Amino acid sequence: MSSIYDFEARQINGKDIALSKFKGKVMLIVNTASKCGFTPQFGGLEELHKTYAGKGLVVLGFPCNQFGAQDPGAEGEIAEFCQVNYGVSFPMMGKIDVNGPAAHPLYKWLSAEAPGLMGSKAIKWNFTKFLVGRDGQVLKRYAPTDEPAGLAKDVEAALAA
Repeated sequence: MSSIYDFEARQINGKDIALSKFKGKVMLIVNTASKCGFTPQFGGLEELHKTYAGKGLVVLGFPCNQFGAQDPGAEGEIAEFCQVNYGVSFPMMGKIDVNGPAAHPLYKWLSAEAPGLMGSKAIKWNFTKFLVGRDGQVLKRYAPTDEPAGLAKDVEAALAA
């Protein structure tokens, strides 16, 4: 796979979507969880989405239950939780694995393109974020502790490129 546009994902409503639909957009891809200490980041992600969507940013949330079983609910429950508690209007995808043999191919690619600390390819926890440029290439990986508001300068630079 040579770019993010080579992948498909299942939306939280069960319909498949080709990520090529977002060609020419800047993407922020995040593995999420509803019962995590970082869950309030949904608010910051929604703020980024609202601020920059008109300029070409797409935030994509991928629920994952691999870290402390912090997203055990069904996809409908996850979608409702995100909307009711954080007003999430950016696209939420179906629940996936981000590590291990059942990891979604997109996350295998993202992790290889932008390794973590000391070259680690594993996703360490919920709310690891990847910024993807308009050309479909990974620009940067962010730790779970990186607040969405702190990504604004990088998002602006990617949108301007």
